[in-house]
Amino acid sequence: MLHSIATVSISGTLEEKLRVIANSGFTGVEILESDLLTFPGSAREVGRMVADLGMTCTTFQPFRDFEGMPGDLRQRTFDRLERKFDVAQELGTDLLFICSNVSNVSTGHRQRIVDDLSEAGERAAKRGMQVGYEALSWGKHVFDHRDAWSIIKAVDRSNVRLILDSFHSLARRIPCDSILDIDPDRIALVQIADAPYVQMDELSWSRHFRCMPGQGEFPLVDFVGALADIRYQGPLSLEIFNDRFRAASASQIAEDGRRSLIFLEDKVAQRRGDGTLPARAQCHGVEFLEFTAGEEEAQPLKDLLAGIGFRHVAQHKRKAVSLWGQGDIRIVVNCEKEGFAHAHDLLHGCSVCAMGLRTDASQDVLQRAQALRITSFAQPVAPGEFEIPAVRSVGGSLIYFVDETRRDSIWHTEFASTGVNAPAGPLKRVDHIAQSVPFEQMQSWLLFYTSLIEVEPTEPLEIPDPLGLVQSQAVANAERSLRVTINASAARDTLASRFLSSYLGAGVQHVAFSTHDIYAAAGQLAKAGVEMLQIPEPYYDDLQARFGLKSDFVNHLKRLNILYDQDHVAEYFQIYTRAFAKRFFFEIVERRGYDGYGAANAAVRLAAQSRFQNDVYI
Repeated sequence: MLHSIATVSISGTLEEKLRVIANSGFTGVEILESDLLTFPGSAREVGRMVADLGMTCTTFQPFRDFEGMPGDLRQRTFDRLERKFDVAQELGTDLLFICSNVSNVSTGHRQRIVDDLSEAGERAAKRGMQVGYEALSWGKHVFDHRDAWSIIKAVDRSNVRLILDSFHSLARRIPCDSILDIDPDRIALVQIADAPYVQMDELSWSRHFRCMPGQGEFPLVDFVGALADIRYQGPLSLEIFNDRFRAASASQIAEDGRRSLIFLEDKVAQRRGDGTLPARAQCHGVEFLEFTAGEEEAQPLKDLLAGIGFRHVAQHKRKAVSLWGQGDIRIVVNCEKEGFAHAHDLLHGCSVCAMGLRTDASQDVLQRAQALRITSFAQPVAPGEFEIPAVRSVGGSLIYFVDETRRDSIWHTEFASTGVNAPAGPLKRVDHIAQSVPFEQMQSWLLFYTSLIEVEPTEPLEIPDPLGLVQSQAVANAERSLRVTINASAARDTLASRFLSSYLGAGVQHVAFSTHDIYAAAGQLAKAGVEMLQIPEPYYDDLQARFGLKSDFVNHLKRLNILYDQDHVAEYFQIYTRAFAKRFFFEIVERRGYDGYGAANAAVRLAAQSRFQNDVYI
């Protein structure tokens, strides 16, 4: 299907929007009247720009308050219609987009509506044009695509066709299988938008909370699957109204839009058994985390790792890269003075520059990434070194995909043992990785992960920071061997926002390691002198009252600064280190049947961190 997007979906001038849309691989564009009115030129010039960029103008929209207008208003409406036909033709499109009427003075008399659309079709035919009719979910008389389709059939003109919009249909929870009753040849255009389910009027919901496919909760696979069942071959066009998107990079949002349509069509194809892309990557945990560190920060980082119980188990045979291990955790410390890690260090300082994920078919991941317009990464490798497939994330850090069959060979071939074995514990594996991202990029990160990797998003949460709200959402695979939390805040002074400011972009704010014995882990850190986050005493008084805990148990938690949560019989324990170089920190968790991230403790943790001027992160 032709992929299109409405100019209202991204920010910028009309000229900027058209260039960005074309560069993102769209072959169609809907021109919104609001964008055209602010363009300092003619519609004909816009039409030429669209054509010169290798695109077609999918439609000109919207034409409002058309059908069922009374008396003199009807004549004025048809006069306006003729002018809009002129503009559409100058733009190079043959489709004028008509929304169902919302005017209080309009009549809902069915025959009047049919007659008006029939006359519109007759006038359009004289120009070799067509009109499309859409049922707005807040329309005065027509607000259901089934009703709009019934009207189109009654008009019975080949150039008067239906426009479907997933938002208008799914916001009213109209069954997707109702599409099966529609003649695909009578559908002029299908607009696609996702959205979270919220309790508000359809107009406000539509104007502020639409999002790209896969970023909301609508059953778009069912919706587009029904279109595939009736063999609809026309355009799929994104029409997204979202305040967050308008504040974001236009190129990022356009790329997200293109990726979301590819992902959506792939999910429909996979369900039908005729998919052409490799399936989403099945990842089985974190193979390694790579930290970059310059001369001044390398030794303090290694001292911190040693304090947490890691040991320097191997050294790269050719590079200034050391391998640290504990349990099933591998930490790579890269001190090279050239290459990607060094460039990352120059921009962000000592930080996580890459992570490696274990997978069954690493080359398939790259093929899928290419189809999804995700940038792959490669740099020269020396003889005897392995080239590990990698992609760039939204923020520019790297994700490597380590094939299960090669993982041992990589470490044994490229690294020389130091003669020190990795301790068996108390830390066992990477539990989750927490990233702070700009508020306007949060949906981009979610789409990046869910389209490429076999992970699903959890319910979004709002966490109170002392200076504002932080939005948090996680993605995780089914076996819970891979978990990533994504945190963002629109408030300027939250710790999340201050992290972004000092770090100069999105990045890993903390890494959580799992243990089977939180007390042993806390004791080890205390013995090693690792600075830990101090939890205020009133927290423990409240904890005891809230869960009815025994005093000895609570006092044990208090002595070790352990945070605690429970969900019925499931329990969760957390401790945090202080920040390293104002950039990142470590968390240690013990799960006893618990699947969350201790959201109930987040406000306490944030408040505790905000008291330390050096801890400017979340």
